Amino acid sequence: MPQSLSKVYVHLVFSTKGRYPFIDNVIQERLWEYLGGICKGLECNPIQIGGYKDHVHVLCLLSKKVTQMKLVEEVKKQSSKWIKTIDDRYEKFYWQDGYGIFSVNPSQLERVIQYVKNQEEHHKKCTFKEELVAFLNKYQVAYDERFLWD
Repeated sequence: MPQSLSKVYVHLVFSTKGRYPFIDNVIQERLWEYLGGICKGLECNPIQIGGYKDHVHVLCLLSKKVTQMKLVEEVKKQSSKWIKTIDDRYEKFYWQDGYGIFSVNPSQLERVIQYVKNQEEHHKKCTFKEELVAFLNKYQVAYDERFLWD
């Protein structure tokens, strides 16, 4: 094949260190926009970004030039540095070390968009821990709960 063609949607999920609720109303919308800008800079077209007080969801189209690991590294590194510059109350901000990244079937794209948009409502019913374990089970990811949380 003379061309390199790719269309891989990914759903990236990660939380703040210790799941501390740093993502408040002061920075929430700005953070979503900033994360989208990082994705654009990596040529990973952002589709929907959202989350809740202690975690983030990034739905994007993965660039054929960027590995999953590079996407995660840059999104977390750049946004962490940026958040710390906003106000002194964020000076101890850190993302957790780990993350979850899952492929998304194009036929399920609208469903995932709505899921990310409705995080506040969703988390009236379950915690981030419960949410992540459900993802891991859905995608049949083997894990040891002793090492799942920092």
